[in-house]
Amino acid sequence: MIYIIMGVSGCGKSTLGAVLSEKLGWPLYEGDDYHPQENIEKMARGEALTDQDRLPWLLKLHEIIQRERSSGSDALVVCSALKRLYRQILLNGSKALAASSSQDQEIQPSTSTGVFFLFLHGDYDLIYQRMVARRGHYMKADLLRSQFDALEPPLDDENVLSLDISRSITDMAMVVEKHINRLKTTPAVF
Repeated sequence: MIYIIMGVSGCGKSTLGAVLSEKLGWPLYEGDDYHPQENIEKMARGEALTDQDRLPWLLKLHEIIQRERSSGSDALVVCSALKRLYRQILLNGSKALAASSSQDQEIQPSTSTGVFFLFLHGDYDLIYQRMVARRGHYMKADLLRSQFDALEPPLDDENVLSLDISRSITDMAMVVEKHINRLKTTPAVF
């Protein structure tokens, strides 16, 4: 299984990922580590990334997801995945881009891929305060509004488990562990 921990900057993706990685013994791929240097510099200047800026980053994360899936491994991937198209790229790579450029065709995320999105969501003011308080991150709190503006919350057909960040990290991790256990004990339907 692959869990992509998604949401706007400052919602606790990396913290939840680290806790889950330690509890489950799964590798954690921190999306921020795969941004091209140009993206990091742009965000550090307070400039929002464009879809074009994000494309190489999303394709790199797609490669990691595919590699882990191909090997039959479990893994955690931290990625904002703000838009439906971004989530489709994470799942389908460049095929999602071809489908999005076609007027009548859209790749729908598969509900049987073994890839699940953990959508961390919460109040703008709470997340803004967290971002102001954190140190050493290149993403400026002033960019949070652009992330909320770009956010397309995932739909049920995207294998999503929504987690309200007003809950503690421990509580959210327990919900995820229950989800995993339920999936592992439920027989596959063919």
